[in-house]
Amino acid sequence: MPVIEKHKVDKQSDLYKMRHSLAHVMAQAVQRLFPGVKLGFGPPIDDGFYYDFLFPAGTVLTDADLATIQKEMQKIVKEDQPFQQEELSFADAIARLTQMGEPHKVEYCKELHDKKGFDTIGFYTNGPFVDMCEGPHVENVRQLKPDQFKLHALAGAYWRGDERNVQLTRIYAYAFPSKPELKEHIQNVEQAKKNDHRILGQKLSIYSIAEEVGKGLPLWLPNGAAIRHELEKLAYEMEFAAGYVKVATPIITREGLYHTSGHLPLYAKGMYPPMEIHEEAEGDEQAKIERYYIKPMNCPHHHMVFKAEKRSYRDLPLRLCEYGYNHRFERAGTLQGLTRVRGFCMNDAHIYVTPEQLKDEFKAVLELHRKYYALFEFNDYYLRLSKWDPDDPKKGDKYVDDPAGWAFSERIVQEALEEMNLEYTIEPGEAAFYGPKVDYEFRTVTGREFTATTNQLDFCVPARFELEYTDKDGEQKTPYCIHRAPLGTHERFIAILIEHYGGAFPTWLAPIQVCIVPVSEKHLDYAKKVESLLRSDLVRTELDDSNNTMGKKIRTNTTRKIPILLILGDQEEADATVTIRRYGIEQQDTMPLDTFHTLVREEIRARKHVKG
Repeated sequence: MPVIEKHKVDKQSDLYKMRHSLAHVMAQAVQRLFPGVKLGFGPPIDDGFYYDFLFPAGTVLTDADLATIQKEMQKIVKEDQPFQQEELSFADAIARLTQMGEPHKVEYCKELHDKKGFDTIGFYTNGPFVDMCEGPHVENVRQLKPDQFKLHALAGAYWRGDERNVQLTRIYAYAFPSKPELKEHIQNVEQAKKNDHRILGQKLSIYSIAEEVGKGLPLWLPNGAAIRHELEKLAYEMEFAAGYVKVATPIITREGLYHTSGHLPLYAKGMYPPMEIHEEAEGDEQAKIERYYIKPMNCPHHHMVFKAEKRSYRDLPLRLCEYGYNHRFERAGTLQGLTRVRGFCMNDAHIYVTPEQLKDEFKAVLELHRKYYALFEFNDYYLRLSKWDPDDPKKGDKYVDDPAGWAFSERIVQEALEEMNLEYTIEPGEAAFYGPKVDYEFRTVTGREFTATTNQLDFCVPARFELEYTDKDGEQKTPYCIHRAPLGTHERFIAILIEHYGGAFPTWLAPIQVCIVPVSEKHLDYAKKVESLLRSDLVRTELDDSNNTMGKKIRTNTTRKIPILLILGDQEEADATVTIRRYGIEQQDTMPLDTFHTLVREEIRARKHVKG
């Protein structure tokens, strides 16, 4: 399968030119309305464009200002403003930008010259608006339409994405070739927002984040814990069948382990501060202070499990798996619901292999991903192969210095992808410090892409831990290690599932699988009998014995998106039947209780997805 150009943008397309030109129109409108504003960047994006601004002190934009800016833009696109390009020498460009009073543009201009070797700098002018820009644009703003764009959001954005820099105000806009396309996109976005896991996660009582506990540290409510349990059961069954063995490791460890692995000091900023433990003196030993860390990853612990016993080539591949707890100190500004947290539980595993086993094991990991994603009916994702960048001037700080190891490992991973006919992008400079990796990239309802799951080939760290196995000739060899997490973390994966299903989980995964709704109080005894039967078979069953009317009971439990409601009245009790009402399906079915019992049991065990 060919490498796909997932991120390649056709800058000569009419759509790109339109969105890029509208970004300049927005900047011009903002300058008209807010004199003294300074410019940042304003690129086209997948569904429109944005522009970053530094407003004068005391100026705070609100949503009401977006409507005002949009009206000003609609005036501008009716004016006669051709886009005119010119090239200036570096010195003249700096002089112009300085005269314009644009410090951020001056900084970027210097970077283009000093680090990238640009001797000339491009500018575009439309009417009174001037911007440092490489283009391209439409020929005249009159080619733009007043009804093909909509400003829709404000956000804070640090200059160059660095929190040490000044914070700018970012204005987002949608832009499409026609009004109907714009309207359709807005409707799709509004519908997608209803599936936002942060909203549904609260409505469906899946998780909570309490200020008293801490930012980014989710509390799993009973419904969320039930989903976690099902995922762990799924992983156990799939991994057991694939030859994995389960291990369990502590959540804290002595500091030295992370020096051995190489994570300290490289990832110290992403770790919680160490705890100092005062060890009491024993015998002739002196009292001492030891430093312990909460573990940010499981691999060093798994390496120690490997090292706990002598290993032979006959023991390999050795597949160690664990749903392991980890904690990382993510910046507060990056935390987002369940997709970016500080505490998480990872579907982790480390596979120790000989060089000859490496490719087949990596392909087996990719195949395990395929099986999982087929089960959940995931389609909106792609693969990203991250390599090292041998030309990076800071490569010594980012990667292990072993060109031959990199060449071999990257070749193995890429051949695995090709032989499995998988589409993927290549991302130079994004590898882990110990080897190449393949990430599975998902898109959120707001359009932001993030890594859901990952597979990494490690040709470096096992040697640091002095991991060895005895080969056929009796010699000691160092294994390769594959790091993999096909179900990612509970936090991120459940966020994906909530949005993917819109909270309406298939029966096997739903927190409450069956809700029994007796028509009246006189049917409670039969309802309790049905409840007892189902719960004895581990079906997560709930009995609605509230005093609400029948209609309200159905509406309430439908809102909770419970997949199966059982209606029990006089006829059902007399005939030992149940009336089934499935979420999203209008037609009701009545069948014998024993038949339903068998049906729901098999549906759950087979992990079927009955859709409305």
